[in-house]
Amino acid sequence: MPDPALSLSGWFAEDGTHRFPVRVYYEDTDAGGIVYHANYLRFVERARSEMLYLLGFRQTAMAAGGPDSPSVSFAVRRTTIDFAAPARLEDTLEVETRIADIGGASFAVAQFIRRDGRLLVRADLQLVTINAAGRAVRLPGSVRAAMDRLRRTQESFQPGPNRPNTLQTRD
Repeated sequence: MPDPALSLSGWFAEDGTHRFPVRVYYEDTDAGGIVYHANYLRFVERARSEMLYLLGFRQTAMAAGGPDSPSVSFAVRRTTIDFAAPARLEDTLEVETRIADIGGASFAVAQFIRRDGRLLVRADLQLVTINAAGRAVRLPGSVRAAMDRLRRTQESFQPGPNRPNTLQTRD
């Protein structure tokens, strides 16, 4: 049986993207049973956190720091979100996360929320690494290395007849 903690974190697909399942609960919806727009940000935040977890980075440990590592955390600097179609109560969604860019103190992700393969939402985010005082600091080397490896896998993946192009943004 797989480790239950890891299955809660989603998985890395063959193309290097992180996949995270989300079920839509009553608390996620408005009175009409449609996901309230701000809750999509919660879904993508959970997926990014779980991606870091699977890469071996615990946010509480990173924030606490240690003898060889300064205290750091990630803050969202910029978000662009495009709503293509609504999700509804009891839908099962999948959040796909790709590393879009890696800078000195920041990284960017492209996140796609789909239902049965159909794109519902695309969110592009830039995150900055900050210290305990809230000042921007360099991305830790271990995090940068893990994201570099992931990004290289994502960039080198070639879709084929049995490998869909996950970059598709519309049906």
